[in-house]
This record gives sequence, C-alpha cells and structure tokens, in this order.
Amino acid sequence: MSFPHEKDLKITPASGASEDVAVGHTDPIKAGENDYEIFKIGEGQVDFRTVSWIRASAIFTKLLFATGILSIPSVMYDLGAFPGAVNLVGWSAINAYGALTLGKFRNAHPQCHSVADMALVTGGPIFREIVGFMFIISYVITAASGIIGVSAAFNALSLHSMCTVHFSLIATVTIAIFASVRKFSHVGWLTWVGFASILVAIFIIVIGVTTLDRPAAAPPTGDFDLGFHAIGSPTFAAGITAAATIFVSSSASSAFIPVISEMRKPKDYPKAVYASMGFVAASYLAFSLVIYRWCGKWIASPALGSAGDTLKRVSYGIALPGLIISGSLYVHVAAKYLFVRMLRNSRHLQANTPTHWGTWLGCTVSMSAIAFVLSCAIPIFTYVLALVGSLCFAPLSISLPGWLWLWSHGNYRRGWGVRQTIIWGLHVVQVLLGLFMMVGGTYGVIVQILGAYNSGRIDKVFSCADNSGSV
Repeated sequence: MSFPHEKDLKITPASGASEDVAVGHTDPIKAGENDYEIFKIGEGQVDFRTVSWIRASAIFTKLLFATGILSIPSVMYDLGAFPGAVNLVGWSAINAYGALTLGKFRNAHPQCHSVADMALVTGGPIFREIVGFMFIISYVITAASGIIGVSAAFNALSLHSMCTVHFSLIATVTIAIFASVRKFSHVGWLTWVGFASILVAIFIIVIGVTTLDRPAAAPPTGDFDLGFHAIGSPTFAAGITAAATIFVSSSASSAFIPVISEMRKPKDYPKAVYASMGFVAASYLAFSLVIYRWCGKWIASPALGSAGDTLKRVSYGIALPGLIISGSLYVHVAAKYLFVRMLRNSRHLQANTPTHWGTWLGCTVSMSAIAFVLSCAIPIFTYVLALVGSLCFAPLSISLPGWLWLWSHGNYRRGWGVRQTIIWGLHVVQVLLGLFMMVGGTYGVIVQILGAYNSGRIDKVFSCADNSGSV
C-alpha cells in the first residue's frame, strides 16, 4: 500500500535475508521482514541491522539519562518538590506515549528512517524539510550540552587549569571521534560503559549530599535558607524554563527512530521503549528528589558538583566516559540523518567506498563543530537543555506524534462514537500542548538567558571562565 509522497522515498524491496552474526542467539529474519527497510541485508552490503532490542534499550537509556539526571535537580527549586515530581511523571508518560506512537507509525511505514520521512508521508516535501531541520538542530544543541558537561568535568578534575574554551575544544574532538563509530550496534557497546559511569557517579553524589550537615554551596557558618519547598512560586519565565528542562530529559524519542532502522527486529521496538523509559523515569524521580531535599536551592548545575569539591572531582572522573558517550550519541544521531539523506538509494550507503566514508566523517565533524560553537555561546548547561526542549523537542516529541496519530486515524474525527471523539480530541490537545511549550518555553528560556548575561552569570561568549564551580 502506498501513500502520498512515499514515492519520493523510492521504496524498493530488499534482497534476501542473511544470518546476522553480530547479535548472537536470535532467530533469523524471515522472508518479508526485510522488505522496504532502509538498510538491506544481502551479499556485498555492510549490514547495519545488528541491534537487538536489549541493546536498543541501552542506547535509548543513554540518550536520555545523562543530561536529564544532571539537570533536573537544579530546577526543582523553581517548581518545588511536588510540582516538580508531577512534571517529571507527567512529561515522562507523555514522552513515552509519543515514542510508542512514532515507533508504531514507523513500523507501518518502514521506509521512514527519521521523523523527517514521516513528515514527508503526512505533509509533503516542505513539511519534511521543516521537521528535518528541527531534528538536526535538536541534536546539535543537545550535543552542545554534552560538550559543556565534558568541559565542566575537565575543569573540575584539573581545578580549572586551562581556559574553558580550550577544554571545550578537546571535548569536541573527543566526542567527534566516538561519534564517528558507524553503526548503532557498535555505539551500543559504548552506551553500557557510559550508562554505568553516570549511574555510579550519581549514586556517589546522592549518598554524599545526605552525609553533609549543610549543602556544600551553602554558607559555611551561621543560619541559612535551605530553599526546600513542597510547592514553589516561580515567575512564568522561570517556571516554564524549569518545566522545559524536565520535559527535555525524556524527550529524545525522535532519535529512537533511526535506531529502529538498524534493529534486527523492528517489531521489538516497544520492549526497548518500556524498559528504557520506565527505568529513566524512576531514576529521575528518586535521585532528583533526594538531591533537592538535601541541597535545596544550593544545587549545582550540572548536579555532580553538589556534594563538595572532593566528591565533585571523584564523580566527574567516574562520569567522564558517560558524558563523552552522551555527546557522541547526539552527534551520531544528527550525522546519521544527514548521511542517510545524502546517500539514500545509492550504492555508497552500504558500501565501504571513499564516498561512503568521506560523507560519514564529514557529517560527524561538521555536526561536532557546530555543537562546539553553540556550547561556547550558551555555556550554562540547564539553559541549553531548556532551549532545545522548547524550540525543537516540544514539536518533535509532543506535536508530531499527535499529528501522526490524527493522520492515521482520520475516521475518529467523523464521530463513530463518544469514545473515538474523545480520543481524537485528546490528540488535538497533544498537538496544541507541543506548540504551547515551543512558544512559551522558548520565550521563558530567552528571558532567563538574557537575565544571566545581565547579572554576570554568563560572562561572555567563548568565555574562559570556570564552568564547574571549582575556583
């Protein structure tokens, strides 16, 4: 069955299936399961489809876990513990539903390698270019947050022995090298190491803050205001920025779609989503509330600096591999979109030719370079995440899944029953919610960034100032 604009994707059946030795003890792909997939399995072709659902869940978890767990505790003060927890659970549920909706649509249209291809199917070429541009910007900006995290680790470990811009450049080169690993299955092995390092580092901080008489950043003597509130009273700008920061912590579902194209069995995608989203939401809730309870408004951003100088250096040292892998994943996702877009339907897509490797490395290097510039322009970790969450992830992870569902269920609008009408209306609300977060969140973040420049929290673009709070 074909749909409008699908002819532009040049759907062609795949060649015969072959055994995938990279996955291990799994059933071979059956005839027909390989049809219309972007990456084919056949003689003389590089086999990209080597990702099991377990490895996919590790990739998804790593895409979400590092940036979120480092940023959420610092915005709890603005919202308060209860609204913060409600936001966290609510956004996690919405993002999980959006991820499942995207996956279901993609598996119904396996020629879709990215959300941009989905936009082509449902809205035409112009819609595709808009969504594709937002997709690239999303992960380049998120990669910038990864560079900030790595540079902060370097500053913490060395007690700011070098200009932060230089550390950011070193971080960018390192991230670009790891991002150039060509297959998600190979990146998947790195994600286990990265995930474990972040998890151990966060455990150290959580335990560390509970052993202190007062937060490390609080005044060393005398009375002080902890700043722990069950319900906060933020301004609109601060509140929407905090909500956007929490939202973005689990909103990378648009990056899941390219991974499906490299899964051995795309139909196993929901298993990976449930496993990763469930773990991430539970971890966010537990860790962020504990850190906020003991640190109040004296939480560092990123959160690894919240338990004092010694534990900060220990935790950053342990977390460094995870921070690097996170940035590499974001660059990899953006680069893979460009790579497939440029080489699609050519023999170079799955052949070890100079064109193949030149295009791939060119994509990873260019995406890393842009991320480096952005990391030096907005060097505050939380604001970078809130900006990308509002500007790009809100429409991609909330509005787009709602739109895809509406496009696929047009019969519900014609009112076959109260239940169908309500469900259809809820998806309209989903689309509008994403647009509200995009407009309101972007406004709030811009106000916060301008305030940070005016107050001196951000010195200047390409500043050498320490971003780890070590000196």
